[in-house]
Amino acid sequence: MLNRRRLVAAMALAPLAVPAAAAVWPQRPVRIVFPYAAGSSGDLAARLIAGRLSAIFGQPFMVENRLGANGTIAAEVVAHSPADGDTLLCGLTPQLAISPWLMKVPYDPLKDLIPISAISTTRFALIVNTQVPARTVGEFIEYVRAQRKQFAYAAGGTGSVGHLAMVLLLDRAGLSGTSVSYKGNEPALADVVGGHLPAMFSLLGDALPHAASGAIRLLAVSSAQRSPLAPDLPTVAELGYPGFDATAWLGLLAPAGTPRSIVDRVATEVVRATKDPAIVAHFAKFGIDPLGSTPAGFAAMIAADSKTWRRALEIAGLKPR
Repeated sequence: MLNRRRLVAAMALAPLAVPAAAAVWPQRPVRIVFPYAAGSSGDLAARLIAGRLSAIFGQPFMVENRLGANGTIAAEVVAHSPADGDTLLCGLTPQLAISPWLMKVPYDPLKDLIPISAISTTRFALIVNTQVPARTVGEFIEYVRAQRKQFAYAAGGTGSVGHLAMVLLLDRAGLSGTSVSYKGNEPALADVVGGHLPAMFSLLGDALPHAASGAIRLLAVSSAQRSPLAPDLPTVAELGYPGFDATAWLGLLAPAGTPRSIVDRVATEVVRATKDPAIVAHFAKFGIDPLGSTPAGFAAMIAADSKTWRRALEIAGLKPR
């Protein structure tokens, strides 16, 4: 009789054990969709974080490169995926704070995606070819003014952060210029190095080796604070343009409706990872700065940058929708 009672009790408890087990996340590999090609600094950062999450959660976190439409294809894939935590987006500024203003995208960045944590930020440097006489931001502005509206500059894509940073700086100085758009920062930088165009806002990490070789001159960094990678390089804000801050970020997001417990757990581990000296050192090699933020902090960043870049698009005459 006692054995029978134990069996009945076990059978009664068995159904309760199934939901408890099912509630454990993740139960299968997690896909992290990255919008650009493998090998970029953002891709490498995403893979570092994915490796850390794999070790913590005991399931593979696999980076999938989904290219196209300046990252909006990747954002769409994640926005329309099941909200079970098994598909995440490692997104950048353009997909969330620029492209939705510039074109019709098949997702709403505020309604279809939940911010988890901003992993890192990337600074830009105002650079000139050594043929340009300017050695300070002030001298650069006078150089542009002397061009009498004929100033043209390189940009790593129309509507890119580097493009819009120049738009904002020139607007603050009461000037304008013509953007020559390239497919990425590196080809744009190559033409500034080669003297085909005089200036641009380049990714700082990409520009530093060329500055060291003497091919270009660094005038200022675009962020609100100086960079540890170039501590002697002043900020644009220091040099007469207070409040100037133009940076890009990389962060994890999930489909809307993903359980808050999953979002918070991942955010906690991202914050821990970005404080790990080994990861910080790797990020420095890529020219990016670790951040690590709460979901609320990342959401605030997206909202603030959306306003900044929408205004820049208006100034550039790109007619935000």
